[in-house]
Amino acid sequence: MSSTPTVYDVAERSGVSIATVSRVYRNPDSVREKTRDKVLAAARELGYVPSGNARGLASRSTGVLGLCFPDYSDPDTESEAAAAAAGTEADDDHAFMLYSDQIIRGMERAARRHGYALLIAASLSGGPESLVAKVAGRVDGFAVLARTVPTEDLEVISRRLPVVMLAGPRDPEGPDHLDHIEVANADGQREITRHLIEDHGLRRLAFVGGVEDSPDAQARFDGYAAARRDAGLPVPESPDVRPELMTQAEGAKAVEALLDRAGTQVPQGILFANDQMAIGALHALERRGLRVPQDVAVTGFDGIPLGRLVRPALTTVRQPMRRLGEEAVDLLVHRLGSAGSAGEPESRVLPVDVVRRESCGCGAG
Repeated sequence: MSSTPTVYDVAERSGVSIATVSRVYRNPDSVREKTRDKVLAAARELGYVPSGNARGLASRSTGVLGLCFPDYSDPDTESEAAAAAAGTEADDDHAFMLYSDQIIRGMERAARRHGYALLIAASLSGGPESLVAKVAGRVDGFAVLARTVPTEDLEVISRRLPVVMLAGPRDPEGPDHLDHIEVANADGQREITRHLIEDHGLRRLAFVGGVEDSPDAQARFDGYAAARRDAGLPVPESPDVRPELMTQAEGAKAVEALLDRAGTQVPQGILFANDQMAIGALHALERRGLRVPQDVAVTGFDGIPLGRLVRPALTTVRQPMRRLGEEAVDLLVHRLGSAGSAGEPESRVLPVDVVRRESCGCGAG
């Protein structure tokens, strides 16, 4: 067997034809689940990564970097941004850009600067294995959002090409030898919570989190809990509401749930794990006859452009989304060079900052 496993090796190991192996990666739904699992298991054992073209196999260089990112589109946010940006300066044309859009833009700019193109897979249709197959065999380096693809699968890919994990810490429990880039989620959420408690005197707070397997959302809840502990307030074990999606519509639903549950004890402040949910909350509070920030303070996290256009403008924790993408490219390019190819895995944590606006009661700016 050659040092670099091929489709022939996978076929032999799994006991199927080469055509079946090819279909598993190109059209997984056309292969029975039992057969598909057997082929993917053999590929993982061998360290096989499908190649997109013969040129990549021969030269080991494609001039392309890859990004695996699920589609986080939010139609409500995009339509609102279009309305909010109407009549404003051209700089607001991209007000609808969300977290993922900003990271992609940062990667694109940095890739171009280094002479690379960027290949993006932004859909989870067909499953994570299908997504990896579309990208990993066609690129020189690979960046992926944390928890999108199992760490074990990424470890296999990393035997052939550098892999950077975005927005998630290193997994202390499992085999994780990947480079990681994240932001100071817990620190940012702790600071904005402290701001509401100490600077605005709010005590009755609620936190709307994200899905349980999101490392970012968990870190933000941890920061919120730490600030409550610092202030001598009761520390909850979990968010008050945990929506299935972190969208505007889910933010509005979370507010309805909180208010229905609270009765006369309406929270003085509601902190959201991202801006999209917080923006949806502003509308829901208005419908319920509550004023922001006079009756309820609202904060978000991310710093998407739309946050400064809604009314009241959103207080938030701004993370360097474009820089996340740029740092990912810089690290991949470093790994592709001879000096960085054998170095120890890196973990970079980028700083965040609190942006105080009207929704918490701080006024303009």
